[in-house]
Amino acid sequence: MRDWRERVRDEDVRALLAVLLPGIHDALGGQVVGAYLHGSLATGGFDPQSSDVDYLVATREALTDGEIERLARMHAAMATGELRWATNVEGSYIPLAALRRHDPDDCLFPVLRSDGSFGIDGHGAEWIIQRYVIRRDGVVLWGPPPETLIDPISPDDLREAARQTLREWWAPQLCDSHRIEDDHYQAYAVLTMCRARYTVVEGDVVPKPQAVLWCLERVDRRWRRLIERAQAWRMGDSMDTFQETLAFMRETLDALGVLEDR
Repeated sequence: MRDWRERVRDEDVRALLAVLLPGIHDALGGQVVGAYLHGSLATGGFDPQSSDVDYLVATREALTDGEIERLARMHAAMATGELRWATNVEGSYIPLAALRRHDPDDCLFPVLRSDGSFGIDGHGAEWIIQRYVIRRDGVVLWGPPPETLIDPISPDDLREAARQTLREWWAPQLCDSHRIEDDHYQAYAVLTMCRARYTVVEGDVVPKPQAVLWCLERVDRRWRRLIERAQAWRMGDSMDTFQETLAFMRETLDALGVLEDR
């Protein structure tokens, strides 16, 4: 098995992991079965200017209140430090029994959020997609290969998970669109629509750059400038595409049959 350092080239991410991994083991001890990177660091689409660091920790059992409190203290201390990625990292702590397959009735787990806060959050249908990426591409930081912990996920399961995520999270934002007012979120929304289109049509998951190229070849030409602008967006840039982003979201949801479900 390749050492994770061979796949993580960014020195700032390495510095984060050098603090995070011992902190997790100190807080949880023998509860830790495995730790894995997913998201763009696993699929190859990592961009230091716009990506997050995403990780999963598989635990033997559900964490106790004491273990959760120790994790919260560790993450709070990390967030106040000088690590570049301390507030651009998202992590979930999921017990083995729940990790193997998605259960909507058992989906509340401890999470480190990208703003540095720590708590208990729901893991919805998007975690079917995350499991798929972890099983196929996850970077092993500690523990066994992830495919030994997660059941196979079919193309149709991926398609339905993408449509359900669009239905539950993105469709309501056509009416309550305050998040879309943010430049960062406009770029994120556009690129997410590209990936959703790819997954529903192809039954697979690819990095955002690959999904964007696929989408540009297939969508109406009027969306090309919006998609290219979202792909080129960097923190601090202006998008100023509120109405256009909403229109692209609406067309995507309509094209994928999501609006028919409402």
